[in-house]
Amino acid sequence: MSMDDLLGLLRVHVHRGVNLAIRDLRSSDPYVIIRMGKQKLRTRVVKKNVNPVWDEDLTLSILEPLPVKLEVYDRDLFSADDKMGDAEFDFKPFLEAVRMRLSDDLPNNTIITTVKPTRTNCLAEESYIMWSDGRVIQNMVLRLRNVECGEIEIKLRWIDVPGRNRM
Repeated sequence: MSMDDLLGLLRVHVHRGVNLAIRDLRSSDPYVIIRMGKQKLRTRVVKKNVNPVWDEDLTLSILEPLPVKLEVYDRDLFSADDKMGDAEFDFKPFLEAVRMRLSDDLPNNTIITTVKPTRTNCLAEESYIMWSDGRVIQNMVLRLRNVECGEIEIKLRWIDVPGRNRM
C-alpha cells in the first residue's frame, strides 16, 4: 500500500451492543471484529454482558470505499469462539459528504444526508450523516444478521492524511 493511494482514514467508533445473543449459560463475552479488504481490527472482550459498552475507536486505512464487515463473537476459553451475528455497512454516502468540504460555519448538528434502512443494508433505523464539531460524522445502528437478535451502535469519522491532496 503506497501513501499515494491512501484516501484517508476511517475511524469507526464501536459504541455498544444492544440485546446481543446469549451464547454461554446465561450471558456472553462479546467482542467485535471489523474487516475491510485485508484489514482486520478488533475490540476488547466485555465479560458476561449482552448489552456491552466498548467505546473503542478502530481505524481503517481507506484506498477505496469497499464495504466494511462487522462480526460479533463470544469469547470462549476452551473452545472456538461462537459467532453472535454479523453486519455490513457501506460508507460511500459518508465519503460523499466528506468530499463536499463543507464550511466550518455550518451550524452544529446540521443533517447533510439521511440513509434509510433497506432490505439490502443492515441499518436498524435511519442513519444521519451530519456536521458535528467542525467535521462530518455518521451514527449507525446496525442490525446483526445470521443470529436471533442484537444490534451494534457505531459512529464514523473521517481523518485526512497530512500531506495528501485533499480529496
